[in-house]
Amino acid sequence: MRRIPKRVAVIGTGSMGSQAMWRLAARGAEVIGYDRYAPGHDRGAAGGETRIFRAVHLGDPGYIPLLRLADRMWDGLQRETGFPLRRRGGCLVMGETESASMRLLLSASTTHRLDHDVLDREELARRYPQHRLPDGHTAVLDRMGSIIRPEASIQAAATRAEQLGARLHRYTPVREIAPAAGGGVHIVTDHGTDHVDTAVVTVGPWVNTLLPDLPRTVDIRRLISSWHIPTRHDWFAGGAPAFVRSTPHDCYGLPSPDGISVKLGLSYARYLPVPDPERLDRTVRPEELATFRELIAELMPDLNPDPIRLSVYMEGYTASGNPLVGHLPGEDDIVVMAGFSGSGFKLSPAMGEIAADLALDGTTDHPVGFLAPAGAGAA
Repeated sequence: MRRIPKRVAVIGTGSMGSQAMWRLAARGAEVIGYDRYAPGHDRGAAGGETRIFRAVHLGDPGYIPLLRLADRMWDGLQRETGFPLRRRGGCLVMGETESASMRLLLSASTTHRLDHDVLDREELARRYPQHRLPDGHTAVLDRMGSIIRPEASIQAAATRAEQLGARLHRYTPVREIAPAAGGGVHIVTDHGTDHVDTAVVTVGPWVNTLLPDLPRTVDIRRLISSWHIPTRHDWFAGGAPAFVRSTPHDCYGLPSPDGISVKLGLSYARYLPVPDPERLDRTVRPEELATFRELIAELMPDLNPDPIRLSVYMEGYTASGNPLVGHLPGEDDIVVMAGFSGSGFKLSPAMGEIAADLALDGTTDHPVGFLAPAGAGAA
């Protein structure tokens, strides 16, 4: 007897939602996607042409198996779509040697046998003279590091899902997600109400609007990306890998795909809250560039401090820095993924696979218990 495919709605088809659609459709589900804009838009967190993939992680070592899964699945998405979505070139992670985050990173990198090199100040200056390393700091080169094309990746995953039979309602905001009597979920839009077996909610900065009763708060922040041209013609020599700096500097950077400029970004603590994601202030004022100038002067003096381009995006953060991944407490038919705290894009194909597990099977064998929406260890 032929099994009827499970009907699954994916609300929000950006970083996580596009990947969830792909994996659900690949596994035979009847997939219906909804997006208030369209895949690849620049109003969430996935814009700016480039994002970093790295296996060497500054936070909880529990992410390492998820990053290994994501690494395999990025390769799979590229093979399946034929698009060049990732370019390997390593990633530098730099910070105070004795800080808790760097000690954890160094320990986990050795314990889990990650492919990495530890560089002291002299070695960094020899291999990557673009960067300055203050006294008492260490650099780690993550050889698995790479640069991802976010907008292209989202569009590739969503397009592949549609090729596999998914339907996507573009420019269709979902107004309400309501559990249905007897099971399943009602999806309410301006065009009517649809009924599905399960809903996967991946709406990024709109999560508090759509799911106001989340057990943990997601703090939405306005972030700035700033592009700078090097003042030295050989700045990109040696591959110019992407880089991340932890405390006390808390910034990151990536060479632009055209090899002309370097994109810089800061951390959560330096960004303003967003009371309403529909009213994001996309204007960057001159005083907001002061921190970029200070970091360039101290750490990357061969970049021109005057940017050639500025863009504004939004990201969701939790107090722990860990995202909310799992069933909404008390609702077996609603899966939520939110609050990736600036570190989620590299994990997105793994999260798509996990979303498919949770939506179709009700559980997953991948180790995400510490990310449960109701708190660590929650079911």
